[in-house]
Amino acid sequence: LWHPPDSTRIPDTPEGDLIRYGRELVAHTAIFLGPRGKVMSISNGMNCQNCHLKAGKKLYGNNYAGVAATYPKFRARSGSIETIEKRVNDCIERSLNGKKLPENSTEMQAFVAYIKWVGSEVKKGDYPGSAGIPDLPFLNRAADPIRGKKIYRIHCTRCHGTNGEGLREGNSLEWKYPPLNNENSYNNGAGLFRLSRFAGYVKANMPYGATYENPTLTDEEAWDIAAYINSLPRPRKEFPTDWPDISKKPFDHPSGPYSDTFSEQQHKYGPFAPIVESRKKK
Repeated sequence: LWHPPDSTRIPDTPEGDLIRYGRELVAHTAIFLGPRGKVMSISNGMNCQNCHLKAGKKLYGNNYAGVAATYPKFRARSGSIETIEKRVNDCIERSLNGKKLPENSTEMQAFVAYIKWVGSEVKKGDYPGSAGIPDLPFLNRAADPIRGKKIYRIHCTRCHGTNGEGLREGNSLEWKYPPLNNENSYNNGAGLFRLSRFAGYVKANMPYGATYENPTLTDEEAWDIAAYINSLPRPRKEFPTDWPDISKKPFDHPSGPYSDTFSEQQHKYGPFAPIVESRKKK
């Protein structure tokens, strides 16, 4: 398994200062780039760390392990070769429901320097098994938001609130536990709005204290909680240039059009196996 580099080994050089600044931007994005950001105001107040756990260094916690080793790369969502800078701005626009960061800014340079440092020990072209988010086996039914709400009330309210409203830090600028709905949360273009991504993330990391090796939830519970959270109201933003080849849309992309005849409801909540099998036949 990949293990993250030790932050105490960041060199005491100008490049090291940039890496440290990037780490601060990931951990405390809202302080620098949030609604009351001291550098600029381009995001909704969440921190990158709210989704990329432990500043992008937690195993299976949506970490940055494989980014430097695999970018630039072609991504079907844009239909183009993407840089790390493009990927950072995608997250800001979608997960932070914000506006693009200028690519020539010190902040963008710091984000990229830190992300590259996190993955600096990964061989070019490799993608470590503990990177990103794990895949869960499909359910033989659709994921159920009603069942998910009941499970959410048992496991999630102590951090994220009864209705997913989140809990702010004492400085009132950041979220200790991020909001899961409404204007302060991720929008409909975010990666976690895909159910398979959110379910895998929940299973490996939630509730607080859970890990990939020692999960709290079953696969079924994780799918249903993800369905409940992604059924909640959230910001909507249009991304008209996404998926120029709609046949490349993921099986769980939650909005059409699609190149198959399965409904938008099934693409969002499943069951997903029939969609995947149909694509294999084609």
